[in-house]
Amino acid sequence: MTPTMDPHPRNGARLLVDSLLALGADTAFCVPGESYLPVLDALHDVEDRFRLVTCRQEGGAAFMAEAWGKLTGRPGICFVTRGPGATNASIGVHTARQDSTPMILFIGQVGRPELGREAFQEIDYRQMFGPIAKWATQLEAAARIPEILARAWQVATSGRPGPVVIALPEDVLAEETDASPPRPVATYEPQPDPAALERLGGLLESARAPLMIVGAGGWKPEARAALADFAHRWSLPVAAAFRRQDIFDNAHPCYVGELGTSASPTLAARVRNADLVLAVGARLDEMTTNGYTLIEAPAPRQTLVLVHSDPEVLHQTYQPTLAIAAGVNAFATRLGALLPTRTPLPWLDWMHSARAEQERNATPASYPGALDLGAVMRVLAARLPEDTIVCNGAGNYTGWPQRFHCFRHYPSQLAPLSGAMGYGVPAAIAASLREPNRSVLAFAGDGDFLMNGQELATAVQYGARPLILVVNNGMYGTIRMHQERSFPGRTIATTLVNPDFAAFATAFGAYGDVVAQTTEFAPALERALASGRVALLELRVDPEQITTRSTLSALRG
Repeated sequence: MTPTMDPHPRNGARLLVDSLLALGADTAFCVPGESYLPVLDALHDVEDRFRLVTCRQEGGAAFMAEAWGKLTGRPGICFVTRGPGATNASIGVHTARQDSTPMILFIGQVGRPELGREAFQEIDYRQMFGPIAKWATQLEAAARIPEILARAWQVATSGRPGPVVIALPEDVLAEETDASPPRPVATYEPQPDPAALERLGGLLESARAPLMIVGAGGWKPEARAALADFAHRWSLPVAAAFRRQDIFDNAHPCYVGELGTSASPTLAARVRNADLVLAVGARLDEMTTNGYTLIEAPAPRQTLVLVHSDPEVLHQTYQPTLAIAAGVNAFATRLGALLPTRTPLPWLDWMHSARAEQERNATPASYPGALDLGAVMRVLAARLPEDTIVCNGAGNYTGWPQRFHCFRHYPSQLAPLSGAMGYGVPAAIAASLREPNRSVLAFAGDGDFLMNGQELATAVQYGARPLILVVNNGMYGTIRMHQERSFPGRTIATTLVNPDFAAFATAFGAYGDVVAQTTEFAPALERALASGRVALLELRVDPEQITTRSTLSALRG
């Protein structure tokens, strides 16, 4: 059932809700506030068509909305109250911006007569969010709500997707209007120039050691299939940009690994030694390029072909040999006409050796300590479905899923390019609500988990059932790693005294268990999966194994 399009008097809040329904929204995440009470009242009347998920902190709500946008390709919707609510939610807006995720954040605002007087909890949200949102605006009249929301939806989803922030003055929400909800809006994706595609074919023909890097979000199945066919046809080694591993099937013979915090040294060397890099959707940011050392800025040694939906990104950091302003789906689905003329291609050995290196890199070794996380990853790979959605926040623990999990399906990786801690648990809850028939796995560090661990209450309340693995090594591991490298033996502020995480989960009504020995993990996993509810396994690990590649002792040395 869709809302009526016939004009009839209604207040701004009801028009806002009707407009969201007309645009295709059916879910929002919130922490309720008095500054947008009329919206809550309007949502009460459409509970059969619009699910409102109440969260325990605005940062968690914003992360859930951002994850929803990643999973659906439509704007994730979030409602928060003014002042403290907005500042808490800003972490989700920043993540949506850096991750290019469609999202709309609605913020309650003081009434128009109070604006500019530093009224209770007043902030100018256009100034606050202007640098990190794709568009930040404020409703000025109820009659303009359909216009503003239609534009917000289009801005959030078109070109390079991103977050939009809309402030809702209280008196605008109460104002009566006979305006009608908007019609559904189209999403625009730039199309590649045929001449640019022809030139790309020529550059590939003259290459000796090419490599493709894939990134961006919003990939459609037919575009992923076309990209895989293109890579196979040209025998191109394909690397994933930072935390974009689910774009390209990791079991494909052309897949050679991920770039970022868990990149293998051999893959890093291949990027440096490539004579042509084709970046499709990837911004080639600091994390993907290891501080712009793998591909030097602004003038790389490699022939660089950069494909991105945002023309500003094309020359933001680099001076590419060929810049193609195109959306990833539009670009990938037009690659079928590019056919190699050389047989065999001169880089076959380059591609096969890169793939062999990736297979060795992605095979977990046996790690010392009572609880071997390499063995944990092997158990998870054997037990969980291959379309499992894997979520994480930030920290050294992320190296285990990033290096050893085989991403086969899209979307199945929810991880913040922004490096935001506390993201994994809210993202996993959103994923479980969106995809109740898929397995959802969240990795969290002990420091990371407690930034949004309270959202276990949200999972229990709404029946979300992710499995959460808390890797507990008693410290902020990433910062400790940097301290040991830069100031050996002079650690400060990184040691943590933690609760019993299993008891913490149980107190919320979740399933909780502790794993301290390798042999305990497989049976604990079975008990958690059989519980039929959100489950948390605390993995008590030796802090000595600081990453998948190094120990604290080695760093000090």
